[in-house]
Amino acid sequence: MTAPFDTNSPDLVSWVESANAPETPFPIQNLPYGRFRRDASDPWSIGVAIGDQVLDVHGAGLAHSSEMGHWLTLSRVQRLAQRDAISLALKHGNDSRARIAPWLVPMTGVELGLPCEIRNYSDFFIGIHHACNTGRLSRPDTPLLPNYRWVPIGYHGRASSIQVSGRDFARPKGQVKPAGAEVPSMRQSDRLDFELEMGIVIARGNEQGDAIPIDEAEEHIAGLTLLNDWSARDLQAWEAQPLGPFLAKSFATTLSPWIVTLEALAPFRRPFVRSAEEPQPLPYLEGQSSREFGAIDVTLEVWLQTPQMRAHGQGGECIVRTGLAQAAYWTVAQLVTHHTINGCNLMPGDLLGTGTLSGEGAGQAACLLEITQGGRHPLRLANGEERLFLNDDDTVTLRGYCELPGRRRIGFGDCTATVREAKA
Repeated sequence: MTAPFDTNSPDLVSWVESANAPETPFPIQNLPYGRFRRDASDPWSIGVAIGDQVLDVHGAGLAHSSEMGHWLTLSRVQRLAQRDAISLALKHGNDSRARIAPWLVPMTGVELGLPCEIRNYSDFFIGIHHACNTGRLSRPDTPLLPNYRWVPIGYHGRASSIQVSGRDFARPKGQVKPAGAEVPSMRQSDRLDFELEMGIVIARGNEQGDAIPIDEAEEHIAGLTLLNDWSARDLQAWEAQPLGPFLAKSFATTLSPWIVTLEALAPFRRPFVRSAEEPQPLPYLEGQSSREFGAIDVTLEVWLQTPQMRAHGQGGECIVRTGLAQAAYWTVAQLVTHHTINGCNLMPGDLLGTGTLSGEGAGQAACLLEITQGGRHPLRLANGEERLFLNDDDTVTLRGYCELPGRRRIGFGDCTATVREAKA
């Protein structure tokens, strides 16, 4: 089920005119799922993005329930059938236009929420260049720990502070122990960072005690999102030994509002290959579909807009451009299988983060800790400003898209938030 489908055909055109614009992230070939409401007093409803519109798929009779949780529990075959029906209903020339059109609402006229209720959150560390770059800051001779090439490293995060794109957050506080200080102090973080990641949304889960086999793992994945794992590096340096991240990560995580399905991503899959010099995965992480289609070509960007840029009407500057396939040492299927190999039960709506997706080349470091080499060399922006870490009122936006010759470009929508001053 990883080869392109009829719904991916570049020849498809929609009667929703905005979906045919070359610059839209949401052509008819995409059809990502999310949740929306027209008023704050309304319940969240399941929607599909098409051009600059949101289709109420339940109201239009194309989904059995208005709740995202129901869609997540469908089998992948059932989700594929629903995608086929939505694509057909929105296809140019379809005679159902008069019935479907009343259930379209402008995206600017609704509130977009988290794409689903997040049950649990685990964050991985699959970006090998990020692991090398950050490890080199403290272990120049051995940046990667011995287990890195054998096991997908991860930790359990905090689901309650995950927030949707567009929601700002306050600079966090915590214990910090500067170099040379005798004792730590409680203060606001001065080394606030972004981390460019992708999120994997779990569809159907597994029973506790039952592992998900590698060749079945993608049956349990609804799709991918953009994820910003905000990090307070000064808090992290003091608290993370020996158990790992805690307050340095749990204050905010920003998620884009749309789940781009694996079916939409099918044309952008390619073989996942380890070089002969690298250890090959243990048998439970080795599968035919993962080898043949495990890599997903997603271009990823980070845009930074400072208050000075905003005051001059500037939309921001792209400071990072990298990609999922170039950065990832493990596939999304391998993450799901490894997460369950001990009997851990995943549930619909669980979120897995990939970890920071830095590339190897210039301009591909996907967090300020890497860009500034631990805060030693400032990032110089085109307008002359400099940043070691984020200032108050800086806005960070993640963007992602897939494009290939002969295919319609599809996108993930923006994942954006602004850092506000610490609360008193």
